[in-house]
Amino acid sequence: MKSSTSSQKLNLFDATNLVVGGAIGADIYIISALGSAYLGPASLVVFIVAGVIAILIALSFAEAAALVPKVGGAFAYVSEAWGDFAGFLVGWPLWIAEVAGLAVMPVAFVLYLSYFVPSLTVLQGDVIKIVFVAVIAYINVRGAKAAGRVNDVLTIAKLSPLLLLIVAGFVYLVVHPGTAASNLVPFAPLGFSNFAPALIIIFWAYTGFELAVIPSGEIENPTKTLPKAMILGMAIVTFFYIAVGFMTLAVVNWTSLQFDPAPLATAGSVVLSYTPALALIGGAILGLGALISISGFDESGTLATARLSYAISLEGLFPRLFSRIHPRFGTPSNAIIIQSAIALFASLIGGLTQLIIFSAFNLAFVYIATCAAVLTLRARRQTDSERTYLERLTGPAIPIAGIILSVFLMYECGITTIAFGIVSILIGIPIYVLYAPRTEITTLKRDFYSTEAILARSTHTQKVFLGYLVYLLRKAVARALSRDGRQKP
Repeated sequence: MKSSTSSQKLNLFDATNLVVGGAIGADIYIISALGSAYLGPASLVVFIVAGVIAILIALSFAEAAALVPKVGGAFAYVSEAWGDFAGFLVGWPLWIAEVAGLAVMPVAFVLYLSYFVPSLTVLQGDVIKIVFVAVIAYINVRGAKAAGRVNDVLTIAKLSPLLLLIVAGFVYLVVHPGTAASNLVPFAPLGFSNFAPALIIIFWAYTGFELAVIPSGEIENPTKTLPKAMILGMAIVTFFYIAVGFMTLAVVNWTSLQFDPAPLATAGSVVLSYTPALALIGGAILGLGALISISGFDESGTLATARLSYAISLEGLFPRLFSRIHPRFGTPSNAIIIQSAIALFASLIGGLTQLIIFSAFNLAFVYIATCAAVLTLRARRQTDSERTYLERLTGPAIPIAGIILSVFLMYECGITTIAFGIVSILIGIPIYVLYAPRTEITTLKRDFYSTEAILARSTHTQKVFLGYLVYLLRKAVARALSRDGRQKP
């Protein structure tokens, strides 16, 4: 892509909004109903657990972005750590996951639009999906800064009704003090046997933070800006999910909430039910907020996913078509158009639940690789002065925790999704062989089979995953013995 001038770069405010816009989409408007179906009011516990998991993994992405400030996100980080082949095997499922996520948005948009227009036919809904995807694609083709500014507006606009629900809900609960107790007790009427499946669905609502690091080449001073944006953005996201989840469950009983197609619109009408007119306005504001939120998620997701396929294509691992830029706007317009067409097709034939679980599995695979790559990238630093702030503060705890939690998430997606997900990842291998330069294939084979490479791989295993803890203990003992030896007369 054309190098952007300073005035065209995305600043901290823009990058933070990419994190928030990527994570808060249609999910926050439906997740209370889905969680209630699994656990009732106890789904609030899952909101907290999912938020903690998302923050831990996001911190590893923030550090990876600081260590490797390149366009491409997880693809760039893993490529830097282990080479292009490993990078592609991460970039490919990431691209699949994000396109699947984009496919959810047109479906959700039509569902929420039917809240205002219940008479929508299937054909009319399909036409609306086409228009919706086309408008988002056009905005992104116009340029990163234009898309970033639109995302700023959409992010602020979609958070406003959520803030209204939180504030108005707090006032409502003060005026009606017995409401929360009657709706939240018993707290776990269904027990916790469905905790894991509820966690998968609710955790997916938090995902999207990985999108903010992909267009790092178009962000001002990404080494400093991206970590700050990730921390700020995830703090905002976690607050809104927990606060909105609590308020919805506190004002609407879970027994009816689990069947509600527009739970926040219902909650909005309740918290402003002082008069019939206010109740109608409350529902309309939250319903409109849902439409804006979906648009904001799809806009920021389209912006970042196109940069991912552009980065992979630029390395010669994807068709060159994806790395061609628009002669006027300097954007990867072909990548935007192709991914939008695929997402539109999937939205016309796919179901929401299947797309969400499939996307979550692929994202968890990407999270594992990214957290492990952080450990490798750290090990390449020559001096202690080059250590990142997160490494100095927490050591290897954050990336190791991210690896363990991501493995758990993949396992809980279910055997069918695991099998289908593994197959979809393996499909990437022939694509790599087809498009990777011949010299890259030759180098890959030579490196894989050489004695030096085998020894290097066996040595490297002690520094990744759980074995890294053993490596640290051995290293600490060796240093202690060395110091004792120097101190002896």
